[in-house]
Amino acid sequence: MKLIIANWKMYLGVKDSVRLAKNIVAGKNQVIVCPSFVAIPEVKKALGKGVKLGAQNVSWQESGALTGEVSAGMLVELGCRYVIVGHSERRRFLAESDFVVREKLKAVLAKKIIPILCVSDLSELKILNQLVINDLIVAYEPVWAIGTGKTPTMEEIADMHKKIRARAGKSIKKLLVIYGGSVEEKNLKNILALPEVDGVLIGGASTTLSSLKKILQ
Repeated sequence: MKLIIANWKMYLGVKDSVRLAKNIVAGKNQVIVCPSFVAIPEVKKALGKGVKLGAQNVSWQESGALTGEVSAGMLVELGCRYVIVGHSERRRFLAESDFVVREKLKAVLAKKIIPILCVSDLSELKILNQLVINDLIVAYEPVWAIGTGKTPTMEEIADMHKKIRARAGKSIKKLLVIYGGSVEEKNLKNILALPEVDGVLIGGASTTLSSLKKILQ
């Protein structure tokens, strides 16, 4: 069984998110859907059996005067069991630092949500130091591969996953290492065939029904 995470980013409104969610069949794989904040309540109602709900972002604080932020506690109320933390788009466009990502991890872990930590290289794993983590999903996403249609070779993906597991796995009870970055129908089979890869994090390719159905087959 492999893990398929659909990150719908800011591509879909509520109606389109619900329409897509109603047609998701997990099949033999574990599937997590991460819609936009505004679509989460309706998507939760629409998801079929076995499909899990996640969020794309979370605040590093649990409450307070933080206009526009959504706390880990609020995500729990909405039924989210997973949340993406440290995505390169937030680092690049919203200037999220390692400090902020680490604080978000702490906030998420305190509410027993499973984090999907995005990293582009091994150095970013230092934010895990001295954190007590039972369940963690690490998504390896080379910055240059996101949205470009380019991916590392299969050998490079396998090698990096081995290194991530060796670096991060010593103190974590359950660790999954997945790949993200221009994952599409044409390369999905080869990536998932790698024994070092536990699954994939898919962006734009997961936002149309025809593409998503082929991915989940």
